[in-house]
Amino acid sequence: MLAAAPAIVRDVHGIWAWVVVVANGLVGLWALAAHRDERFRVPALWWATAAAEVAIFVQVILGVVLVQGRTGDQDFGFHELYGFSAAFAVAIVYSYRNQLGDKRYLLYGAGGLFIMGLGLRAIATLPS
Repeated sequence: MLAAAPAIVRDVHGIWAWVVVVANGLVGLWALAAHRDERFRVPALWWATAAAEVAIFVQVILGVVLVQGRTGDQDFGFHELYGFSAAFAVAIVYSYRNQLGDKRYLLYGAGGLFIMGLGLRAIATLPS
């Protein structure tokens, strides 16, 4: 049973990567729309943004679980860099939210799309 656990975690990690990419892309576009048009400025935007950002930390935790059993010849290099950079990007966006005032939607829009791009790069750099 223990031998199957890493395969399951690897599969979930692979699927969840697309959840992270799509969720952050959608909330990024939604926040950019809210920056331009007040009709999109609804509380659901912030709930969706929080869910998309939590998804990143779930993904990082899954990745950390996966690399715990790796051997010395496995190097994930840039894949790990992009994953952890996405988590740091969430922290940076969150830390600037109060300083930008009326540009908050622009910050979260650009931040969501940036995080989506980091997710795509993490997927693209995954060693086979």
